[in-house]
Amino acid sequence: MTDNWTDRLAGARMQVDQQFQSTLEGSEFTNQEWGLIMTAVEFEVKDADDPDGAHLVADREKIRQIIPELDNIQREMGGAARPVESAPDGSGLFGRLRQYLGFLSDDSSDTPDQERLAAAKVLVDEYTEQLEAYLREQGRWEEIRQAAAEQP
Repeated sequence: MTDNWTDRLAGARMQVDQQFQSTLEGSEFTNQEWGLIMTAVEFEVKDADDPDGAHLVADREKIRQIIPELDNIQREMGGAARPVESAPDGSGLFGRLRQYLGFLSDDSSDTPDQERLAAAKVLVDEYTEQLEAYLREQGRWEEIRQAAAEQP
């Protein structure tokens, strides 16, 4: 029997999913879309051999492949994505997204799919940070780190 360290994340992910709900509600994604996004994400413990430097990261490369399906979900639901309001000072999800993309002005020429991809990546990064923080708070980070270090 193979004991994959990622299998040990299941309970923590359910808890973080609940905590993350308010962040998700402030985003442009529905719960159904977020579920699809998370199917395209794989977690990795970077520097797992280093107790002080190890950290959880999300491999977000496959998200690009599901963006067209996000559009299909919106069409099936009969509407457009929820708008994301930008705070005047650049804070909020949209402001962080624009900073992530390196935009300082509103005259962006990005396509909606590129913007949705970037928004999804920002949310995944926030989720990953919350998941690692939760594991640390619960005293489970060391167990996860060690298990990840033991796997090829």
